[in-house]
Amino acid sequence: MALGYDGKLYILAFDHRGSFQKKMFGIQGDPTPEETETISDAKRLIFEGMVEAVERGAEPGATGVLVDEQFGSTIPSRAKQDGLILAMPVEKSGQNEFDFEYGDDFAEHILRFDPNFSKVLVRYNPDDPDTAMNARQLERLKRLSDWLHANGRRFLFELLVPATDAQLESAGGDTDRYDAELRPELMCGAIKAIQDAGVEVDIWKIEGVDERSDAERIAEQTRTGEGRENVKCVLLGRGASTEKVEQWLREAAPVEGFIGFAIGRSIWWDALAGFLKGSIERGDAASMIADNYLHFVHVYEGAMVS
Repeated sequence: MALGYDGKLYILAFDHRGSFQKKMFGIQGDPTPEETETISDAKRLIFEGMVEAVERGAEPGATGVLVDEQFGSTIPSRAKQDGLILAMPVEKSGQNEFDFEYGDDFAEHILRFDPNFSKVLVRYNPDDPDTAMNARQLERLKRLSDWLHANGRRFLFELLVPATDAQLESAGGDTDRYDAELRPELMCGAIKAIQDAGVEVDIWKIEGVDERSDAERIAEQTRTGEGRENVKCVLLGRGASTEKVEQWLREAAPVEGFIGFAIGRSIWWDALAGFLKGSIERGDAASMIADNYLHFVHVYEGAMVS
C-alpha cells in the first residue's frame, strides 16, 4: 500500500483519556467501574452528536471519529457499521514521552478493532535538551511505523511541539509569541527528524498556524522525500476557541497537502459539560456537537477555494 491518503477527512476526536477524566470529571488515578461507566456514557453522547451530523448531511467517506478503547470500546463497531472512518490511539495517555498503551501487545489491539488509522500523540521538540528521550521515542515510533506499513495499515501522527524553557524565555515568556514566531520552524524540524529516523506517516495531525506561508512550509516538509508525495495533513484544534480554530482552518484549507481536520474539545466540551451539569438535555447536547462539527466542515470547505 502506497504511503499517504486520498480524499478529504473530517474527524471528530474524542480519544482523550487521562486529561478527560481529570478535567471533565475530577477523577484522579484509576477510575472505579462506576466512574468508568460514567465516562463511557459521555463518550457515547459525543458519538451521538456525530450520528446526528451524519443524518444532517455530513459527507460519507470523509467523516470519521477518533476514539479510544479504554472508555469508548463500544463505539468502534458502531462507527464502522455506520460507514464512518475509524481512528484509534496507540499511545499511553498522559505522558510526556511516547510509549505504547498496551506495550508489546499493541498489534493485537489494533487487529482486534481494525481501525482505518492507528494514531499516536507525540510531544517532540527537535531542540529538546533531553536527547535521550527523543531517541527513545523515535525508536518506538519506528517500530510502530514498520509494523503498520508491513501489515497494510495507515499511520495518523499527532505532533505537538512544546516549548523548551529556553525557547519560551526567548519569546518573553509569551506562549502566543512562541506559537507565532518559533513553533512553525520547529514543527518542520521535528517532522524532518522523525522522517530521518525512518518513521513513515500517512497523515500528520498538526497544530494550527496563523500564517498560510507556515502551513505551506509544514505541508511541504511532510511530503519531502521519496515515496511521500501523497502524504497529507489535517489540523487539530487544541481546545481553542471557535474563532481561533476558524482562523487556523482558513489558513490551512487552501494549502496543497491539507485535507481536513481532527478536532475534539473545541467541538464537544461545552455541550458535554452542560449536559453533565444538568443545564442541557442529552438530545440538545448531541445537537450542539453536531452543529459545531458541521460548522467547522463548512468553514474549512468555504476556505478551500480562497
